[in-house]
Amino acid sequence: MNYENLAKEILKNVGGQENVSNLTHCATRLRFNLKDVSKANTETIKKTKGVMGVVDKGGQYQVIIGNDVNHVYKEIMKIANIEGNSESKEVDDRKTVAKVIDTITGIFTPILPAITAAGMMKAVLALLTAFKLISTDSQSYQIFNFMADAAFYFLPIFLANSAAKKFKCNPYLAMMLGGILLHPTFVAMVNTAKETGESLSIFGLPITLASYSSSVLPIILGVWFMSYVEPIADKISPKAIKFFTKPLITAVVSGIVILVVIGPIGYIVSDKVGLGIKTLESYASWLVPTLLGGLTPLLVMTGTHYGLIPIGINNRMTMGYDTIIYPGMLASNVSQGGAALAVAIKSKNKEIKQLASSAGITAVCGITEPALYGVNLRFKTPLYASMIGGAVGGLFLGLFRVSNYSGGSPGFLTLPSYIGGESMMNFVYACIGAVISVVVAFVAGLILYKDKVEAIEDENLEEVAVDKAPLMNKITISSPLKGEVVPLTEVKDETFASEMMGKGIAINPTEGKVVSPINGTVQMIFKTKHAIGLKSEDGAEILIHIGMDTVQLDGKYFTAHVKDGDKVKVGDTLVEFDMDAIKKEGYELVTPVIITNTMDYLEIVPKEIKSVNAGEDIITIL
Repeated sequence: MNYENLAKEILKNVGGQENVSNLTHCATRLRFNLKDVSKANTETIKKTKGVMGVVDKGGQYQVIIGNDVNHVYKEIMKIANIEGNSESKEVDDRKTVAKVIDTITGIFTPILPAITAAGMMKAVLALLTAFKLISTDSQSYQIFNFMADAAFYFLPIFLANSAAKKFKCNPYLAMMLGGILLHPTFVAMVNTAKETGESLSIFGLPITLASYSSSVLPIILGVWFMSYVEPIADKISPKAIKFFTKPLITAVVSGIVILVVIGPIGYIVSDKVGLGIKTLESYASWLVPTLLGGLTPLLVMTGTHYGLIPIGINNRMTMGYDTIIYPGMLASNVSQGGAALAVAIKSKNKEIKQLASSAGITAVCGITEPALYGVNLRFKTPLYASMIGGAVGGLFLGLFRVSNYSGGSPGFLTLPSYIGGESMMNFVYACIGAVISVVVAFVAGLILYKDKVEAIEDENLEEVAVDKAPLMNKITISSPLKGEVVPLTEVKDETFASEMMGKGIAINPTEGKVVSPINGTVQMIFKTKHAIGLKSEDGAEILIHIGMDTVQLDGKYFTAHVKDGDKVKVGDTLVEFDMDAIKKEGYELVTPVIITNTMDYLEIVPKEIKSVNAGEDIITIL
């Protein structure tokens, strides 16, 4: 995959860097905050090779890339000054709920790698001690333990940095606030005051005796408050000494307020949330894990599932464990994998089997987007199977009050994070719950999923085995170009050569004119005019991609004769292009002709010829 080209294409179609106020990424998605969502060309982005899908929910414009998202993110940050754009004060007319979800997601998404690493380290340590490979009294244990604890203990500082970017204030002053809450002197003063029964105060203002290590809400509220203090400090500071007075006023005012007012409020709210969770556990411990197990795929589809992470973290920080968020997500994630693996077993299509196998394995390890978007949502019935499996597994985990002690991406690899308490039974129940989720989803998937071949068999069309042709609605695709025929597998682009986009054929043109290969509609012509999407009257969807990487020409040397929505007939001119000029620029002109909805048909049969004229039959669809 050419990450640079993909980054350029995405950035261009979200409205350019001037339309981006902020950009973060998670395990599989680019998460844009756009100034004007209407400027984004969503359909073009969806059809861009390397993009799995687009979601516009929760106040964010999310472009789903998959496991390569980090590479694409880095390329975008290289070519775009997005950090500078984050200072703009455009009007935000989103609903309150969308703003809140976007804020929570935007704050927590950047720190997920640190939290995940810490959780995995704790899980490894739990395994080592459980199997008595390391002693809790050893220096190795103690050092590895505080290495893992560091991300959680200093969580307020991490959150301060990402919150400052979200609230558009100085990240280093924000981190200073986190340091104030965690400073060893302050911690020692609080502990001493608790032991002696004394009180703490600053300039006569009382300070609540609270511990803020591993806390979430106090620092977020504190940085939010600072985002209002900083512009006031800027306004009242004399220009001559603003360099000194602005940060001084911001730090002093925000620091005192967070110690006296905001920190205690956040601490109390966090404590009450933990108490509420405990109360819920007492009366219906099964309820939330069951709901999350069944409904998390819907949250993932909207990109709002990260909004639940703070609750799970808060539970572990206030109670020492989490019994609702992480167990529920564990059941959901592994059941996604179970449903995808069922498709891999049952499908007779080689491509589907390969895709479902890899996506299923990834999902049971904790990353579900490839399974969700590549398999389960695509075929619908596996999605239902995963929701059933997740709900059943979540019910089991809830009934046995299975507790998560260290976090991590919920999946089989982080099951050691359930080692804790007085015995190993919590871990055993977690393993059983995960297995139940996978098995139920797998069985449900086997029952519910049917690929296209099986659908024909169910209609008792026995004659298909003898003679397919009379029973098929055969579709013929004409050649859009005059030129030499090239097998698609020989194209020097892995996306086309692997038939990831669909089956078809390629043509090395000898004439710079593309004509319609079908009677139908122009679904989309790219702004760069190098690619055209068509849909025939019979329902076949065709992509004609003129040349390799010619998107970089930005439309130069291409002339379009049609626009989106135009009706066309076989032979109508679609695009003309200057072959010599494009070749001089260093681009190959071999042109893939792809049936993008290949999965809707039994077979795509290219004609075995060496050369072809425009308008001649070249592909048969069965």
